Amino acid sequence: MQAQDTTSKKAPGIELSNMDKTVKPSDNFYRFVNGNWIDKTEIPSDKTAWGSSEALFQKTEADALKILKEAVNNKEYKSNSDQGKTISFYKSITDTVARNKQGIDPLKPYLAKINAIKNNQELQQVLMEMHPIGGIGFFSADIGADDKDSNKNSVSLSPGRVGLPDREYYVSKEKDSEEKREKYVTHVARMLAFYGEGTAEQNLADAKKILAFETALSEPRLDRVERRDSRKQYNPMTVAALQKMVPAINWDVYFSGLGFPKLDTIIVTQPRYMAALQTILSENRTDDWKAYMRWTLLNRTAGQLSNKIGDANFDFYGKTLNGILKRKAIEERALQTVNFSIGEALGKLYVDKMFPPEAKAKAEKMIKNIIEAYKIRINNLSWMSPQTKLKAIEKLNKMTIKIGYPDHWKDYSQLDIKSPAAGGSYFENVKNINRWTFKEDLAKLNKSVDKTEWLMSPQTVNAYYNPSYNEIVFPAAILQPPYYNYQADEAINYGAIGAVIGHEISHAFDDSGARYNADGNLADWWTEEDLKQFTTLGTALADQYSAVEVLPGVRIDGKFTLGENIGDLGGVNAAYDGLQLFLKSAGKAPLIDGYTPEQRFFISWATVWRSKAREQALKNQVKTDPHSPDQIRGYLPLQNVDVFYKAFNIKAGDGMYLAPEKRVKIW
Repeated sequence: MQAQDTTSKKAPGIELSNMDKTVKPSDNFYRFVNGNWIDKTEIPSDKTAWGSSEALFQKTEADALKILKEAVNNKEYKSNSDQGKTISFYKSITDTVARNKQGIDPLKPYLAKINAIKNNQELQQVLMEMHPIGGIGFFSADIGADDKDSNKNSVSLSPGRVGLPDREYYVSKEKDSEEKREKYVTHVARMLAFYGEGTAEQNLADAKKILAFETALSEPRLDRVERRDSRKQYNPMTVAALQKMVPAINWDVYFSGLGFPKLDTIIVTQPRYMAALQTILSENRTDDWKAYMRWTLLNRTAGQLSNKIGDANFDFYGKTLNGILKRKAIEERALQTVNFSIGEALGKLYVDKMFPPEAKAKAEKMIKNIIEAYKIRINNLSWMSPQTKLKAIEKLNKMTIKIGYPDHWKDYSQLDIKSPAAGGSYFENVKNINRWTFKEDLAKLNKSVDKTEWLMSPQTVNAYYNPSYNEIVFPAAILQPPYYNYQADEAINYGAIGAVIGHEISHAFDDSGARYNADGNLADWWTEEDLKQFTTLGTALADQYSAVEVLPGVRIDGKFTLGENIGDLGGVNAAYDGLQLFLKSAGKAPLIDGYTPEQRFFISWATVWRSKAREQALKNQVKTDPHSPDQIRGYLPLQNVDVFYKAFNIKAGDGMYLAPEKRVKIW
């Protein structure tokens, strides 16, 4: 490790100043790679955490914001063009003068309809009116690929929204959840005061009523581990059967009123919830319904209204739940809203400016190499039968790879977006976007699934595996440092974006994705013995993570995070093997910065997961996020990788050492 360099440092790679070389990599690898950075870094006041990923998010936002501002000043973009609509939407979000003047006024017509509800029939009418423009709770009906016929679009019926982030907050008896519930009641009462209809005592009483009602809506839901099992959420039934289960709603009238074609089958994701909803609706407690709907409407739209309302909502969701000290600047919030609503319109401009063709070409080669490495790993598995191996290889061979940006961009021609100068507002533009999205989805029911569609915009720093499409997708924004630098040495890239690629491939074979076959259908393709072996290995990995205490008394839920942890472990292994395939064809690589390619690979992995997080954010993450905290992802998967021990001469007694029989090897 101390050998003399034999090549120049011609491209970015390891940031040596961030390392703490007073620590042995064999004792605390995460600290060895990131120690100096951890010591000198403060989390920005408007962030829940700060690290490699967050720095890239911020850089990407700055790039996209610069591009957007340049577009705002470009008079060539007509108001009816995609770029023009992006500009108009952005202007309506940043026009806080108009929004502050409007205050709560945009909600008053909907509030009047809620307040007038006297029975189930009138409730149903309001739900129908609100459904296309964002919904108002109780349940939601969505359109997408059928889990058992991925080329067919189906309608799924799911539980409606509640105010706290997860069921866990409503049902848990642990201290943090109980404290958050108390603060939530105080927050809801504060927010209801913006309606100006009730006294402080009435608002507090309504807030308590809302918590009780949302708890009743949350208790019958699947828990966070159950939700990871698609089989439990695939419950097809006829509309007639649904009518028997929930007679409080006239489902034929509901769906036909929304413009749905005649439906034969509905996928009910949570029958237990729908049965409980029938009980709740049959009690005819209209005051409870109305309190819940008033809050749901306000909570969903708070950011679209005045600064005072938005700031108040941030005080709970930003500060209390996540420990953020201050709200993001309006320009950054506006950009995020544009990205997540009509992101491909801005994506066209982003790709032209920020994504060189050579970056895509090099990434494609890397992905093919890692897939090849994955095939070799599968064929060498000792625990899997030849029969199941063939099916796994078939799934890899049929996997679609999407890099950078879509081949066909979304068509926004029917979307109505108006600038403030033309009478548009943030609230009305969001309503129009929701209505346009609803119509676009509704039209899918008459068509086969379009598997060329992207679920993220190019300027999104993320990647995903879609089991129904059997595809891995890497937007342009993630293909830049620290994840990817097409000018850097391959060890750095394989340890970062290569492992991310391997991670997404591994989702095809995690405890959830492995239930889908090569064609993206929820189908059993495992032998009984192989599935038993796979489940045993998964349990061992879950136990490793469940033993980790991220804060005093706060442990990772290994079963909840199992899919992502399998992704990390499989990703590291496949990317390492992919690097070896590259080195075999390219020839032996020299030392850089005194480190071998293998060492640089693992250092790069730990660099990607360099992070510091706020205590409240960590508590919230453990409850709601299927990913383990970055600080754990940076080292724990490596303890299961034999070549990691060889690279850094890790022996029994060292802090990073895990006995061979305790190392989990899945893919």
